[in-house]
Amino acid sequence: MKRIATAAILALATTTTAAFAAPEKYTLDASHSQVMFSYNHLGFSTTYNMFSGFEGEIMFDKDDPAASSVTVAMPVKSLFTGWEARFTHFMADDFFGAKDGDMITFTSTGIEVTGDNTAQITGDLTVNEVTQSVVLDATMNQSGPNPLNGKEWAGFDATTVIKRSDFNLGAFAPNVSDELDVRISIEAGKAE
Repeated sequence: MKRIATAAILALATTTTAAFAAPEKYTLDASHSQVMFSYNHLGFSTTYNMFSGFEGEIMFDKDDPAASSVTVAMPVKSLFTGWEARFTHFMADDFFGAKDGDMITFTSTGIEVTGDNTAQITGDLTVNEVTQSVVLDATMNQSGPNPLNGKEWAGFDATTVIKRSDFNLGAFAPNVSDELDVRISIEAGKAE
């Protein structure tokens, strides 16, 4: 009887510890994380641009993904357009009016798990000193040991649509579409 009681206490202690396990910190892998956005240009083409090399962290709870969180910051001037004149125009007053140190940030405010590896991540997106709530449709691609370095790793993709005009970036709309299709792909490694 004493043995059964001890086993029950140990099982309860193990269950309680697992139930209250804290999310673990993962740091974004800047070399494999990017945010792409596209828009319709005058009805003639779709134009693509990308932010990469940014910083952020995920507090990742494998057992309770809804308890996870994400924060990301990217310098406005890290934008890659593939064409110098477009970059210069985006940094000018028609759009960002960017100064050194200006950042775009995203901080999650809630996560709703929608499937085995999918979730909707709601968060505050701040662009051009304007903060709006956005929802990302996210998919966890994989988590586990990275085969190249043996460290715990996780990868996610997400999509959303935002309006440029919501962030005071609406120049030339509607000829240049106000809506931006945003695609995000990130990798993150467990912090030491």
